[in-house]
This record gives sequence, structure tokens and C-alpha cells, in this order.
Amino acid sequence: MRRKKIKISNIFAYIFLSIATIVSIFPFYWMIASATNSSRDVIAGRLLPGTYFLTNIQTMLDQTNFMRAFWNSTRLAVIATVLTIFVSSLAGYGFEVYKSRKKDIVFSILLISMMIPATTLIVPLFLLIVNVSDVLPNAIPFGLNTMAAVMLPGMASVFLIFFFRQSTKMFSMEILEAARIDGTSELGLFFKMFIPIMKNTYAAAGIIAFMGSWNAFMWPTIILRIGDMHTLPIVLNLSTQGYWVDFGLVMLMSFLSVIPIGIVFFVLQKHFVAGMIGTIKG
Repeated sequence: MRRKKIKISNIFAYIFLSIATIVSIFPFYWMIASATNSSRDVIAGRLLPGTYFLTNIQTMLDQTNFMRAFWNSTRLAVIATVLTIFVSSLAGYGFEVYKSRKKDIVFSILLISMMIPATTLIVPLFLLIVNVSDVLPNAIPFGLNTMAAVMLPGMASVFLIFFFRQSTKMFSMEILEAARIDGTSELGLFFKMFIPIMKNTYAAAGIIAFMGSWNAFMWPTIILRIGDMHTLPIVLNLSTQGYWVDFGLVMLMSFLSVIPIGIVFFVLQKHFVAGMIGTIKG
């Protein structure tokens, strides 16, 4: 009887997991299938792949700014990810390694700032960007329609600072003390000891930062007013406006927009899981 109960429970578990898998994968499959269909077929709910894939690609190249937006998003996401994980890891490392009462107060204030809705900061940030750009020389590319203005507000992520500080708690301080005795500088400790050992944490933080930069919509929409500066989320949003929407085209652009995130995640998947559970050895 016990063996039968175990088998029955396994059957129910597999059925539940199968249903959950189908529910999770179906939207992605429908997006791919819709990218090969016409707008009329998508509206009609066609689930099978069609013959309009090349037509949708040609329409995308002729009528949208997708390729330019793809380059803008790639450039923005890569640079913003590198700067974000560098600044956030340096801050998290400093808060944990060089502890003091004043630093703990500052860190508590940073955590409290996470409770502030991001939308309430848009107007102050916009005014700050405009006023600072008026003061800076024209040779410095900062202000409206610049990538620097898009990246700056998110460069120091409070969540990632917290994430790196928590991960640093698992870092062996004896290694730092031994390196100090050998004459390694403080910056050398960070670059030569901390970064290589914490590569799993950096991989997890890199995926989070990349996804945030790649999917950013509200702030880039406010800052980037020129069409040649638009990113993918902005172009996708513009494609859904108007009296008539080509849903086959929209699905194709959505599918192409998801590919980079999927590649980054699958390449760093092993390190991402290890970094999220706090493993520092890879």
C-alpha cells in the first residue's frame, strides 16, 4: 500500500509540474508563433506558425527603427551593467569590510530609501539632470538625449549594494589580513582578492543589472526625446500606438528583444544560482 501511495503521489506531482510547465512556456511559444503570422491571424488567435516571418522582418526593417534601438539598448545595458556592479560591489564591500557606526547609519538610510516609490523621484531627477547639464561645458555629453543621463540614476543600486554586503559577510576576512601582511594595497585587495573569489555573486548581480537596464522604459522615455536615441522598450511602445497595430510585427520585435536576456541568463545560469544562494566558490 505504501508503494502504491508513493507512486500515486508521484503521478500527481508530475501532472502538476507538467501543467505548470505548459502554462509557463505557452506565452513564449505564442509570441514566437505570432511572429510568423500576420496581424489578422494573431487577432484571430492562430496558434500554429505561419508564413509571414520574412514579411514581418522586412516590415520591421523598412518601417521601424528597431536595429538602431537594438544597438542603443545593447550599448546602454552593457555599460550600465558594468558601472552598476562596480559601484554597488565597491560600496557593499566597503560597508562590510570597513565597519563603523556612521557607515551603518548611512546604510540604514539607503535601505529606507528603497521604500520610496521610483515614480516620485522622476521630477526631482529630471530637474537635477537639466540643471546640471546647464552648468557643465558643452563638451561633456550629459543632459537630455544622452546615455549618461539614463545610466546615472541607477548606477548605485541600493538593492545590489545590500546584495553585495550580505555576500561579503561570507567572505573570509583572514584572506584579506594575510594579503595586507604581504603588502597588498586596499584597492589591490578588492581587485585581486575580492572580485575573483566572488565571481558567482558578480554573475548574479550582472544578470539583475542587465535585465533592469535592458527593460528600463519610464526613465529612458523621459530623457531620450530623439528617435535615433530610443531604446527597444520605447520602440515597442510606439509600435502599439495608433489606429492600427501590426501585432505580427510587434510580436516579432518582442521575440527579438527577449533573445539577449535569454542568452545572458543561460550563459551565467550556473553562477547565478550559486550567487543567489551565497556560494562564493565557483
